Amino acid sequence: MSLLSLFDPSLIGRADSLALECDRAGAPRVSCTFGELEARSNRLARALRARGLAPGDRLASFLANRTEIIDLWLACVKLGLIAVPINVLYRERELGHILGDAEPAAVVTTHDLAGYLPAGVARWDVDQLAADAGRQSCERVASACAGETPVALIYTSGTTGASKGAVLTHANFEANASSLVTAWKITQADRYLATLPLFHVHGLANGVHCWLASGCHMRLTERFEHAKAAAWFEDYRPTLFFGVPAMFIRLLDLPPERAQAIGRVLRLAVSGSAPLPAEIHDRFQERFGSVILERYGMTETLMNISNPYLGERRAGTVGLPLQHVEVRLLNEDGSMAHDGGHGEIWVRGPNVCSGYWRRPDATAAAWQDGWFRTGDIGSRAPDGYITLHGRRSDLVISGGFNIYPREIEEILLEQPGVREAAVVGAPDVVRGEVPVAYIVADSGFDEAAVRARLGTQLASFKIPRGFVRIDALPRTALGKIQKHLLPPWKSA
Repeated sequence: MSLLSLFDPSLIGRADSLALECDRAGAPRVSCTFGELEARSNRLARALRARGLAPGDRLASFLANRTEIIDLWLACVKLGLIAVPINVLYRERELGHILGDAEPAAVVTTHDLAGYLPAGVARWDVDQLAADAGRQSCERVASACAGETPVALIYTSGTTGASKGAVLTHANFEANASSLVTAWKITQADRYLATLPLFHVHGLANGVHCWLASGCHMRLTERFEHAKAAAWFEDYRPTLFFGVPAMFIRLLDLPPERAQAIGRVLRLAVSGSAPLPAEIHDRFQERFGSVILERYGMTETLMNISNPYLGERRAGTVGLPLQHVEVRLLNEDGSMAHDGGHGEIWVRGPNVCSGYWRRPDATAAAWQDGWFRTGDIGSRAPDGYITLHGRRSDLVISGGFNIYPREIEEILLEQPGVREAAVVGAPDVVRGEVPVAYIVADSGFDEAAVRARLGTQLASFKIPRGFVRIDALPRTALGKIQKHLLPPWKSA
């Protein structure tokens, strides 16, 4: 099944309905009907084909939110291309690895972002590409795609710091969107405020796909901006909002009377990509009169578990398995964890990706008899609600973004004067967690210089919030670092 079967009731069946308005800094608001999106993406698909792209080719995008990202995604779906969306905060090391691994034919980007790309990578300016597309026919062009046809490589870091590309298919995305539209009662009457980045599955697979599948209206912003959020809600009056915990924490700054007015219109607020503190869940309900629905997913699996739309949205839990997902909680010996006990979460269903791009070793390690090992630890209440308790790996989730300490540690060890390094996550009220570096260094260690060098190598959210100098890292007799024995970090 091609994703077009999911999208066509909107792109063709609701051609005259207003679909989208996009707000971008320094640019006039763009509005489109579903029919205009169909025509725009058809023209772009023809322009891409004229540049030599064929089914199975990879095409990367390195773009902040804008209408052209949606055009590009639909064009890739229609041509049978494999889209490779890249986080716009990534820099030299991350970009070099992803582009070397995916080997895209080109990267679609802007003039301002192009300078971050490695030398020798083909760069297609998004505005020039749009201009080329404008000269093409708007008649649909489409390649035959089956459900198992790959449509995207979404990169997610591994515990060793090496990014892996999850191969997501048409069927994966279709199963996910169909399930969420049903579970969350999304209809054509909804209004969706989209502030999540579209290079992330939360914004793409949940937000964009539920919008296209339901035929509702969407307002897309370039990014979430705390200072503008209240005006967005009051002007647009959304019924749907998908966010990460840091966004909901920022929204709590609104005065009660404004929050209540927003909450009276807001039918559904969904939180994901990082654990939502129960305190924030309760404070949001008190301030807005709206109960946040928390859910749990991963890049490799899209959505697995969700609190119910009708029923108790239990603070501190991620709810119950979605209709298309089987979930097991297993002990280390492979036995089933008992209710209330902790076990690793394994999942199976049509939402789970087909494996990792060019990584048969990693695929074999993560999949067993059709089940995917998430690496997350959870517990199940007697009535089925699942609670997350952390990860088997050292993964840090900061503001919805995954941070793997090994990647930062390797760069720290390249810096002058640094002899040992360990990075861990420390609790943070706004972002959930932030990375903190513990280092053993010579007397000449220059923190400011190291921060500056890290800024050229890594995305800003990966740069340690704090640097703690210690005499030695705690280790086992075999030399393994015991991170749980590191002294607590105290923010300034």
